[in-house]
Parts: sequence; structure tokens; C-alpha cells
Amino acid sequence: MARLKEYNGHYCESEYEYAFIGFLEAEGWKYSSGNNIRRVTKRDVLIADDFKKFIADTNPDLTEDEVTQIYDNVRLVGAESDFATLHKVYGWMVNGVQFTQQDGLPRMIPLIDFDNWDKNIFRVVNQFTVEYTNNGQKENRRPDVLLFVNGMPLCVVELKNPANANATIYDAWEQINIRYWRDIPHLLHYCPLACISDGVKTRLGTVRTPYEHFYAWRRVTERDAVSTLPFAETETMIKGVYAPERFLEIFRDYIYFQDSIYDSDEVEIVCRYPQFFAARLLKQSIIKSVVEKSGKGGTYFGATGCGKTYTMAFLARQLALRCIDIPEIGSPTIILIVDRDELQKQGSKLFTKSKEFLNLGEVSVVKNRTQLRQELGARQSGGFYICTIQKFCDREDDKIGLINDRQNIICFSDEAHRTQLEHSKKIQFSKDADENMKAMVSKPYAKVLKEAFPHATFVGFTGTPIAETYQTFGDEIDRYTMDQAVADGLTVSIKYHPRIAKVLLDNKKVKEIENYYKKCANDGATYEDIEASKKAMSSMEVILGEPSRLERLATDIHDHYVASCAGDPDRIQKAMVVCSNRKIAYALLQKFKDKYPEWFEEKKSPDGVSVTEEELKELKPMPFIAMVSSVGSNDEKDMYNYLGGVKNDKRSEELDAAFKQEKSNFHIVIVVDMWITGFDVPCLTYLYNDKPLKKHLLIQTISRVNRKYPEKEFGMVIDYIGIRDNMREAMKVYGGDTSVAPTSDDVEQATSVFREELEILKTLFSDYDLSPFLNPDCDPIERYRLLAKAAEYVFASTQELQTEGNKGSQKVSFKTYFLKTVKRMRTAFDICQPSGNLGEEESALAQCFMAIAGFVRKMSGTSEVDTDTMNRAVSKMVEEALKYNQVESVLESGEEEDIFSPEYFEKLSDVKMPATKLELLVKMLRKQIKEYGKVNQLAAKSFQEMLEKTIAEYHERRKHLTAEEAGETQEKASEDIIRIATEQALAILRQMNENRESFRKIGLTFEEKAFYDILISLRDQYNFEYGTDKEVDGVVVNDKCKALAKKIKDIIDTKSSFADWLNNKNVRNELKLDIKICLVKNGYPPQYSPEVFNKVMEQVENFEEYSVTEDIGNEAANSAKIYQYEPEYRVMKVAEDSIHYGDSKNNQ
Repeated sequence: MARLKEYNGHYCESEYEYAFIGFLEAEGWKYSSGNNIRRVTKRDVLIADDFKKFIADTNPDLTEDEVTQIYDNVRLVGAESDFATLHKVYGWMVNGVQFTQQDGLPRMIPLIDFDNWDKNIFRVVNQFTVEYTNNGQKENRRPDVLLFVNGMPLCVVELKNPANANATIYDAWEQINIRYWRDIPHLLHYCPLACISDGVKTRLGTVRTPYEHFYAWRRVTERDAVSTLPFAETETMIKGVYAPERFLEIFRDYIYFQDSIYDSDEVEIVCRYPQFFAARLLKQSIIKSVVEKSGKGGTYFGATGCGKTYTMAFLARQLALRCIDIPEIGSPTIILIVDRDELQKQGSKLFTKSKEFLNLGEVSVVKNRTQLRQELGARQSGGFYICTIQKFCDREDDKIGLINDRQNIICFSDEAHRTQLEHSKKIQFSKDADENMKAMVSKPYAKVLKEAFPHATFVGFTGTPIAETYQTFGDEIDRYTMDQAVADGLTVSIKYHPRIAKVLLDNKKVKEIENYYKKCANDGATYEDIEASKKAMSSMEVILGEPSRLERLATDIHDHYVASCAGDPDRIQKAMVVCSNRKIAYALLQKFKDKYPEWFEEKKSPDGVSVTEEELKELKPMPFIAMVSSVGSNDEKDMYNYLGGVKNDKRSEELDAAFKQEKSNFHIVIVVDMWITGFDVPCLTYLYNDKPLKKHLLIQTISRVNRKYPEKEFGMVIDYIGIRDNMREAMKVYGGDTSVAPTSDDVEQATSVFREELEILKTLFSDYDLSPFLNPDCDPIERYRLLAKAAEYVFASTQELQTEGNKGSQKVSFKTYFLKTVKRMRTAFDICQPSGNLGEEESALAQCFMAIAGFVRKMSGTSEVDTDTMNRAVSKMVEEALKYNQVESVLESGEEEDIFSPEYFEKLSDVKMPATKLELLVKMLRKQIKEYGKVNQLAAKSFQEMLEKTIAEYHERRKHLTAEEAGETQEKASEDIIRIATEQALAILRQMNENRESFRKIGLTFEEKAFYDILISLRDQYNFEYGTDKEVDGVVVNDKCKALAKKIKDIIDTKSSFADWLNNKNVRNELKLDIKICLVKNGYPPQYSPEVFNKVMEQVENFEEYSVTEDIGNEAANSAKIYQYEPEYRVMKVAEDSIHYGDSKNNQ
């Protein structure tokens, strides 16, 4: 065993070195000191004895000279660059080296026996000095630990002293990446892997991995729970990576190099533990599926940004090379279906440069189904093809369902199913060349896949799974969630900062509108019709697009972005603004143009950015801010031309390329739907959200800012619309252990219900010929005509049927019965249809009945449930609610201080109706008191009591107006009552203003004044003496309470630097103790009182609860409190004037 040394009782790096070696010995590595290894010169980096022994033992027919010749070939290896040499040697290590014997026949000589791991020689070595020459002088380097297999140094390990806080793993990384590549590259030619450790952090990478991409290994087997304990990292790494059998498995198939012709890019990547286990588990699941002929290879749930594309590459290599003994697979053909062009480009960028790694032969992007059919028909094995889902499902020019029926086809689907879900559930209507309407029956994605590849196996890759994902591809095989990715440092955490409160309609109106839509749904309106109406009538978008609001939004984004970048000027920080629709996005762009024309000046790079001549050649002149969107055929001229018109695609591609160039002048992009998924720009730091988002789309959107980038600690979502609750819901599903997969019972039950309702519908139509719908060869034009006739059949029926409802059994018309049955059938259909297990006849009939129901509603005299009529019905309600909002926006448009200013009362005086004025004033007061209470609970309570008293008096006076007092007398009395109440309310406002401003006179901050108030109040309430009160400028000041309030605020600031301190029991207990000690030390109160102490803590917790910014996905991992950009007592309002941004350190 490695020898431990004593160093005067101090723990030294060498002690950790020997401990590390001891762990490796326990796993089966043999220890040798470098001083005891026989070498001709210290420039030699191979252990000749081990190398020759392995070659001789595994090739007994070779002579000693031939063994020496092979050794010399490997020892004297060279190529056009150090990296190319490394790649070449790695190829020899994995595939063997070619050697021609005296008989003239070439053969491959394995340098490592991967199939029999125990036949290899595993040696861990320290004190291994490597000599080099610098400027004619001999120098040497001595890596801490080297791991040799069969005499070749496969991994270099650099260690730092765990007891020395100044010795970091970054120093270890610099040694390998800078010093060793500079001084002893002849060692690193044989050394693809690197490990850096300081006893707490132990990270794996390659000798070409950037520091930020060295990662911990947190599982030993796939059954293990993920360990995030720092002290477990070393042991987990050694057991999970360096156990000899595992080490060879990773070394052989999980180190990625691009094809040799791209060696100048110097790309070398080793898998991370989630990729390793996912590829392993998926391979096992695919083999099982192929053997059992189930077709479902499984679903992999990997968080956005965790490297799913590389997981596919590692899996593809496993399937290509490690399934030869399974005849059903052999050398498979792999087809990757992606959701959109952006993902296709990403995939093709990686896979087309990976032919050697994949070992499948041809790698290409296919244009359509016909080309894919030709490619697959020309081969019986191998090949890797990439296709978008849109091209794959486009049957317009390809009527044949079947593409290839081979069994050894494996289909990877990267988020591809999502776009097809709704599309596949209903009959698609279109016109033919003669303007005749056609009706085409749709099929679920699973069915389309099965028709194309009846014997293939399908695997789903997704960062945001939905129920249908699992039904299409099978059970979840492995998962790696957002919180795990943040904990592992694969992605950065996302800070969430609400800048402006939600825009809401009047609550009563919201309820009224929702109830109306519910009624429509019960009357048979389709989900699509209701959603279309909601979208058209969305008051949210009407408010979001209000010009003065957009102007303030532009100012706010500008000021925040400029201040944030000023706080870290040396780092490139790009931003994305997400808008609700294209019209609003373009209007916002114009506001930016009016206010900040300098952002529209086209340059190659921003002023002050260092750019080389070579980099300048690559850059195109670009504005600092631009909008990226598709064009609409009905866009107004200015927007249509700005977006490139018919050349929109080309413009989008150019902007895409520029935004991904770090030094391009293009720094801020405004988007609506584009660039939301599959768009990776690591330096993208800020996402300004002005769009209602939820579920998987919300996660996909905010994940744009979670990519790692040097010195980027977090991405930030600045929310102008209020997605906080939706984000918490989404994080439960996509950040933790919750699964959205439907159980087999769910699907079975839904299938049973679906078939029952379908039978009822078939019975209803027993006198009507539905057979044309069941004939796939039926002319689509004829099918459309039959649909119209079937709807007429429903509409014309005079039959009445018995139905059960909330009101018991009752008779309803044939039409009503039909529509309600269709609704029930559709609910079940939505759950069971994506599995692809429904028969074609069932699916076709379901779509047929849903289409008939649509026709019936349109033909019906009671057409309140069609989209246009719903729009008309809702528009009045929206208009009424909007009027209310417009009044509020006039009154609330200024900064918060304006509410207490003379200008505010002038605005209020513009409201002519006395009752309306009072109502608005009371509403405003309630809001202000609530906000005030978030910081100063005591003062807010006092003002709340004053307001309630005023309202009670108002109502009491109103009650005494008798019916006998008619006409003008009653009207005048009423106005007097309103006037008195209004004056009292205004008086409360003024007092609040004075109270809020009083902190300046006392010489405290606004927050300190909150604690000062509670100290004074408790002193008076519990009747004890503390300090002396004196009057200064009309304000009572107590210096002793003032000093104590400041001390309490300082303690809180210190403790609340811990993330989520309110939920952290230890930190809260420490805080309580510190405040208790502070109060006792300062003699407050003179006699110890738990009640007084508890009252102080109530104010403390109330204050802090409202002043901390949230952190998404990794609350526990953050140690820094991120302050809000404005004082905590500010009220955030729609379209409020921008505040001045202060210290930029607080802007992050």
C-alpha cells in the first residue's frame, strides 16, 4: 500500500495524495513510486516493462523483437499537432495498432483488452518525473498521480491540499491545461483523461476540457441515489469511474472526439455521469424492446441544457458497436427526428462530424420521406439520418405510409412529438387545386411512426415530458432534472425577479368571463374554439400593448440592462425580451428606437470590446437590438419589410449567427415564439419576460439563460407579467421527482370510456351510413360532403333522448345529446389516442363525430358557442373590465411617491363622479396599506384601522338616508356623506405620506424606521422606560431606540445573506438568538419579556419575507442574497415610470 508520511502534525498535499492512492489500491490498482520504475531516460513516459509484458502475454506468437517494434511504434508516435497525436493514440488504444509481421500480413494488435478487464495491468504511480527542454536547458515536471494501463498513462490526476483554503482545483486545472501542454505535451499525447481534486471537490474532464466543464461523478451504479455531499465526491469518483472494469468501459466508448479532419477544433469530451447512466439504461431498454418486439424503447427525461445530444451520440455508439451479438440489432440504422430546424442544425453539426465515433457509416440530413425511403432501401444496416418531424409527417406528396420494415431501425425522437399532438387528434380540412374542400383523417404520432417503420424501436428524448410522451415511447428509463443539473454545475441557477405586478382584469369580470366560457364548453364548444376566443379576446394582450406601458417597459429594460452590464463590464451578457405577440413585439421595438436610437446603429462589435482582425472578418454589421420573428401575410407594411418580407428566413438565419457570436454588436433580441426551444447561447444572461407562460413552454423559455459561461454565476428572469405561480407549478414537475406519465390504468380506463361513448354515437347513427369514413381510399372531397350531410342529419332529427345530469334525469334533443356524448368521448380520446393503440376504424370514427359536432354548432341557430359569437359575447365584458383598468392606469401611472403628491390629487380631481372617486381612493388606500405592511407592519395596522373606521362611518351615514328625503335633498345629503368620507380618506393618505417620510427627519433608513416604530410601540404598550423622547422638526425622536433599530437591521442583513433563511430553521434560530442577545445587551426591555421579544421577531419576519428575490431550481445552493432593484417598499405597477438604478452590484 502507498506509504503515509507524518509532517509535524500538519495535513499536507502529499498526505492527501497517498490517501487518494490508497482508495485506488482498494479498487484494484497496483501502486508504484515513479522513482522505482525502470526508464531509459526521464523523457520516456511509457512503462516499457508493463507494455511489453501485456503485448507478449496476449500475443504469444510474436517474437521479442516484434514486441519491441510495436513498443517503439507507440513510443515514437507523431502527427501534425499535439492534439492530432492525442487523437491518433486514443484510436490505437481503443481499436488496436496495425502491425505487419515478417510474413507480410497486417494485423491489429490490441493495446488494451476491453473484453477481459482483469487481463490488463492497472498501475497507479506518483513521483513520476517527466523531463523536457526549455531554451536549451533541461527542466522537469512531476504530475501528482498518473494512472497507467499496460504501461500507458491514460489519466493524469492533480491534487491540492484539502487543508489549504488557497489551494484550489482551478490551480490544478491550470497545471494540466497550461503548464503540462506547454512543457510536457509528450506525456499528454497518451493521456486523454484528467482528474482534479482538493479533497472536497473532485472533478473529471479531459486534458482539453475547459475548467467550467469539469464535473463531479455522483453515482456508482444506476440504482444509487444521487449524492450531492461534497466530501463524498472523491470516493464516488473513484468507485464510479476508476474501478478498473468501469474505467475501461468509460475509456472505450464515452470519450468523444470529432472526426480526424476536424482535429484543428481540438474537441475532446468525456461523458458526465447522467449521460453515462442514461446511455447504459437506454441501451438495455432498447435491446429488451427489440427482442420482445414491443417497439417502445423508453423515454429519457433530461433537463434542458444537460447535454441530451451527446447522450444520443454515446447511445448510438453503444448500439453500433456493442450489440453485434444480438442478431435482431447487429449494426442498426438510427433515425433522429427533431422538432424544428434549429434542432436539426444542432444535431447535424454534431453528428455529421462524428462518423468515426458513431461507426455507422453514412451520416446525413434527409429532406423528405421519399429520400429517407431511398436511403434505407439501399442498405441493410448502419447509417444515421436526421429529419424534422414536419417533413417526416408530411404525406402530401408521399401517400405511402411504409418507409422501411427492417427490425434493426432505432428511431430517436428529440422533442419531436410535441408539435404533432393537437394536429393529430382531428380531421384536417384544406382545399384542392379546384378550391374544393377536402377532409383528411389524422393519425397520432405513434401511429405515423408505426406505419413508417412497423418493426422499429422508438426512443423519446425530452426536457419537458408530457403525458403523451410516455404513451408514444414507453416508460421513463432515466431522468435528470433541472435541480440536479444546477446542483452538479451543468447549468447555472436561474434567479427570478418580479419587476411589475400581474396585470389583472377586475376580479368579478374575470369570473364572469370564465363562467361564460365554462357554459360554452358545457354546451359543446370545442377546446380549440374556446382557446381561439380567449386568445382573441385576451384583455391581457390589450393591456400589454398599451403604448404608454410599452414606453415605460422599454425604459425599464434599458436601465436594468445597462446597470447590470456596468456592474460586470468585462463579461459579455446578452439579453432576450419575450413578448406576447408579434404586434406588441414590434411596437416595443419602435419604443426602443424612439428612446435609444444609438442601439439601432449598425456596427460589427460594440464600442470598447477588444476584437482581433480575424474576428472582425467573421462579424457582420448589426444593430445592438433587433426583433426576430416569422412574417405574417397580413402584416402591416413597416413590420413586414422590417422582418425581411419574402427573405424572412434568410434574415433570421443571419441574426441567429450574429447573436451566437459573442463579440457581435447584436446583444438584445426581441422574440415571441422563435428561439424559445433548442436555441443555445451560453452568454445569454437576462430574459425579460412579458408573455403569459406555463408548463413545458415556461421551462423551455426560462432555460435559455441557464447555460454555463465563464464567470456567469446565474441567469436571470425579469418578469413583467407575473409567471411566479406557474413557474412554481412547472418546477414541481420538471425540477423534481414528480412524473406526468399516465399509468396504464389511466389509459385503460380512458380507452374503456372512449369505446363506450363511441358505441353510443354509433347507435345514434345506426340509420345513417358512416362507411365512407372508414374507407381510407375515400375521396377527401366526398368525405367532406358526407360530413356536412351527417351534420344536417343531427340538426334535422326531432328525436328526444333521456340523459342524466346535475338536475337528475331529463329529456333533451337529439342534437344536445349528441354534442354532450361527443364531449365525453373527446375527453377520453385525448388521453388514450396518443398511445397509438386505438384501431384505425375507432380513430377515424372519433374524428368523424368530432367534425360532425363542429358542423352542427356552426349550422345551429343557437350558435353562441362558435368562436366569433363567443368573441362578441365576451368583448363587452372585456371592454367594461378594461375601462376599470384604464382608470386605474391613469391613477397609478406615476412613481409610487406620486400617489402622495399634489399631482396625484389633481389627477383624482379629474374623476367627476363622487362615488367613483371615493371607491378608487379606498381601493388605492387598501393597496398602499397592504404594500406598506410588507415592511412596517405596525404602522400599516394603524392606518388599516383608520380606513376601516372611515368606511364604517360612511356606511352608517348612508343607512340613515330615508326614502322620504326625495330628489335634491337626498342627493345633496348623499354627496355630503361621500365628500366627508373622501376628505377623511385623503387625510389618511396624507398621514401615511408624513409617516413614511418621517424616517428622513429621524435620520434612519425607511427599513430601520419600521423597527424603530415597533420598539417605541412596545415600550408604550408594555409601559416601561427606555431612552428619552425629544421633538425634532415636529417628530418625536428617541436616540436609544434609534441606535437599537439600526443594530437589529444590521443583524438581519447579515443573517438574511443565507438563501431562503425564512425556511432554514438553523439560520432562523441563530437570528433569533442574535436579536435576543442584542436586545438583552441593550437593556430592552429592562425586565426580560418573551412577549416583547416575539413581537419584535414578528416584524423581522414580516419585513424579510417581502425583500428577498427568489431563486429557481437551486435555492439551497445559493449563498448570496440578491436584492431587488428598487427599495423594497415600492409598489410595482403596470406601466409604472422607471426608477433610477443605483449601485450596480445590487442589480444582479
